[in-house]
Amino acid sequence: MRPAAHLPCFAAIDFETADQGSDSACAVGVVRVEDGRVAARLSLLIRPPRQNFLFTYIHGITWTQVSQEPGFGELWPKIREAIGAAEFLAAHNASFDRRVLEACCRAAGLPSPPHEFVCTVQLARRTWSIYPTRLPLVCDHLGIKLNHHEALSDAEACAHIVLAALKTGWRPGAAAGAPAS
Repeated sequence: MRPAAHLPCFAAIDFETADQGSDSACAVGVVRVEDGRVAARLSLLIRPPRQNFLFTYIHGITWTQVSQEPGFGELWPKIREAIGAAEFLAAHNASFDRRVLEACCRAAGLPSPPHEFVCTVQLARRTWSIYPTRLPLVCDHLGIKLNHHEALSDAEACAHIVLAALKTGWRPGAAAGAPAS
């Protein structure tokens, strides 16, 4: 009998933004997975640096909802705790979420986390040949529940995409869904 393969500890992350600025996070969802199971969930509204909300039509979040919430810098300890000892971060269209995370950290005077990102768009394409690869279509294909553009739901969906890929034998650093640069 072969020993069980190491299942990585990872965190899936999703940001919603208020405007075109990468520093305009107005919501974040984080789901940490340990030993193949969800170990932590975090959903936060964030007060962005500007009242300019261009994307309410996408995610439903308004300035009124976040105006009294803490800014990213104040929330960073909770986000960092939710990420925990993750070996990597996963996100759907990881370049977007990485850019938002880095811009928000920079604006708050914080160092960006050193984690590699795994892009679940690339992972879904390479593992299951799913095209187009919008999150709702990947979730439909894999039977994952989704309330799209709700940060925690999107993060949880990404976590389940990674878990499904791990079941196929994919491992971080492998060609399929290699960390985004």
